[in-house]
Amino acid sequence: MGKPSLKNEHHSANRVSAMSVRLAPRKARIIVDMIRGSRVNDAISILRFTDKRGAVIIEKLIESALHNMSADTDIDSLKVARAWVNEGPTLRRYMPRAQGRATRIRKRTCHIHIELDNVRGAKLSAAEK
Repeated sequence: MGKPSLKNEHHSANRVSAMSVRLAPRKARIIVDMIRGSRVNDAISILRFTDKRGAVIIEKLIESALHNMSADTDIDSLKVARAWVNEGPTLRRYMPRAQGRATRIRKRTCHIHIELDNVRGAKLSAAEK
């Protein structure tokens, strides 16, 4: 399979995705739920002190989104606007059991998507409505 690919969506410079991450989706959703809606600096500090393997992957994904943004963007005004996890392809393996049987082992993967947005821009659009 190789490494998970970090790719940008073409229509938005502040959305990044990690495809086919070798992590179960329900475990990744626990971590993503902790940072959804928080500021980027707070999200990175939460992920650094979270004792889960997926926190490192999601932290790298947020840092990749920050590096892809333009240089004049203020990092303090960014927040994790949307973050979601979809199920990826499942790797099927077999384990030998008694009397010549075999049981299936499902090694699940997931697709992690994170979208960063400007806090001030979100407040202005809410005030205009």
